[in-house]
Amino acid sequence: MFEHIKNTPAILFNDVSFSYPGNIKALKSINLKINNGEKVGIIGPNGSGKSTLLNLLNGSYYGSGKLLINGIEVNKKTDKQIKSIVGVVFQNPDDQLFCPTIFEDVAFGPANYDIVEKELDKRVAESLKEVGLDGYEERSSGHLSFGEKKLASIASIISMHPDIVAMDEPVSNLDHSHRRKIINWIKKSQRTIVVTSHDLGMLLETCHRVIILNKGKTVADGPILEILSNQQLLNENNLEQPLSLIHQSNKIINTKIEGK
Repeated sequence: MFEHIKNTPAILFNDVSFSYPGNIKALKSINLKINNGEKVGIIGPNGSGKSTLLNLLNGSYYGSGKLLINGIEVNKKTDKQIKSIVGVVFQNPDDQLFCPTIFEDVAFGPANYDIVEKELDKRVAESLKEVGLDGYEERSSGHLSFGEKKLASIASIISMHPDIVAMDEPVSNLDHSHRRKIINWIKKSQRTIVVTSHDLGMLLETCHRVIILNKGKTVADGPILEILSNQQLLNENNLEQPLSLIHQSNKIINTKIEGK
């Protein structure tokens, strides 16, 4: 982490709202602070504003109010700087992999920031190694499995050396092996990570904090175990408690019963 931003929040929403054309309100007066190094899950029913929030983080969308990334306001003047700080991993990896080879896909971002060839080669190799795709440089994304594409799309973001990684449904439609690889990557990463997901079990493993969005508003924000243990809160927001937590609760109950 850069020394001059060490004590500055990684992300600060100050009364941020966003509407799509037709006055369709996606986010309403969001006030939110995420500190450097935090791993935060964003959950809520479909249409709650989760993906919109991620797209605001790197300037893909601009809302009203003020959004600061590492103390820098997100606007058109700071667009290039913000995109070098925040990398967004889309739900569909085909939205990020469009070059003839994986090397070119992973090199695309830093090459557009004038990274020289020797450093570019190093970044590609390091990024692919970090996600477990060593030696995939000359392969085509069209010949990869869906899980491999997901990992390659993460590599294409981390080659930019972002401070913040925002991930939209990173483990959806994955087999067990690739789901586990992405979970392990999130757990090991030292970056600030914001994750939207319907897989609450994955978030329970990777995040210490979770935020519930519903109808564009923040309805809960706190320690993930506390929020995911609140069955009434989950029911009110059309969310289901993860199976791992249900099993854990049942085990505690059964232990208490047997101990009587």
